[in-house]
Amino acid sequence: MSEITYTVPGMSCGHCKQALSSELGDVAGVDSVEVDLDTKLVTVSGHELDDARLRAAIEEAGYEAA
Repeated sequence: MSEITYTVPGMSCGHCKQALSSELGDVAGVDSVEVDLDTKLVTVSGHELDDARLRAAIEEAGYEAA
């Protein structure tokens, strides 16, 4: 199992958290998604995670990973 953490400065509310969790959760290999609104961090855990696909999912949700 691997883990990747992204800084997503544009998220600020429960809707942001839900949108990111939903989009990232649909990416192949993702087992769990943790969104911390206070620190602006999104941590994705899973097997054979693909950075490009995860970043694309973050963008699809309407945000940008820093």
